[in-house]
Amino acid sequence: MALNINGEPIDDEIIESEFRSVKGHYERQLQVACCERDPEFRSMAKDNLISRALLNQEAKRRCPEVEPAAIDERLARLIEEAGGEDAFYHRLGMPFKDEVVVREQVAGGVRLDRMLQDIYGTDPQPNDEQLAQCHQRNAALFTTPERIHAAHITKGLQGAKSRSEVYDALRAVRRELLGGADFMTLAEQHRNDEQQSIDLGWFGRGEFMEEFEAIAFSMKPREISPVFTTSLGFHLCTVLEREEPRLRPLEEVRAEVLNRFIEEHKDGRFNALIEELKAAAKIEDSEPADENCGCAH
Repeated sequence: MALNINGEPIDDEIIESEFRSVKGHYERQLQVACCERDPEFRSMAKDNLISRALLNQEAKRRCPEVEPAAIDERLARLIEEAGGEDAFYHRLGMPFKDEVVVREQVAGGVRLDRMLQDIYGTDPQPNDEQLAQCHQRNAALFTTPERIHAAHITKGLQGAKSRSEVYDALRAVRRELLGGADFMTLAEQHRNDEQQSIDLGWFGRGEFMEEFEAIAFSMKPREISPVFTTSLGFHLCTVLEREEPRLRPLEEVRAEVLNRFIEEHKDGRFNALIEELKAAAKIEDSEPADENCGCAH
């Protein structure tokens, strides 16, 4: 076992599973290529496991016994949320029902909840100045997203002799648009069928194809795009209107700011507990540092 926390060994397979989970998260966010950040992700995985182990150990110290009724209640709720007993055990990754192991895991959840409730205490009641500071501190959370209202002309390759034929046809349309022709009128004349939408309405980032948004969100109102391609074919687009990001005023989002203030209060208490537990813990990590991923770059 490479990792030992206060005498509790952490299985190497658990470390590897947590490492894959951390790395997978960043891969889905397109923030990693190959294994360039593997040492960082492995360190993050171990830190996650250390924090969990310390929290569970402290919860058990503070609340060594959990009454069976509390376990029954929580277990019944978890099974219901999972959609039944079979789905619940499948979610746990258990090929067969092991009631003793499951009840101990559920008891651990009850202990942890009770400890955190004690750590968090009652929700704070901030004054107006504290709420205003929280509003500014978290401005990004209360800012409306950038949105555009766009229209497009699309031509697929179906029935065309070549890609060049379609490309050149849209280039000719673009020249008319740059000469002052009305976009919506030409779009009606050149759309493939009656069901094809010309006016795309309002949308924000992440709602359309990435290659389409890369062009559309870089444009000014009434600007005509160059001819570009997506998996659907060739396109011309224009932005009819756009809304820039706007910080919503405090009075409009007061309830959300209050929730955020409470979250910050809990986060602060939680992080302080973790740091206190780490400072007092005996943590042994016998795994050698390996900066070489072994891949050919």
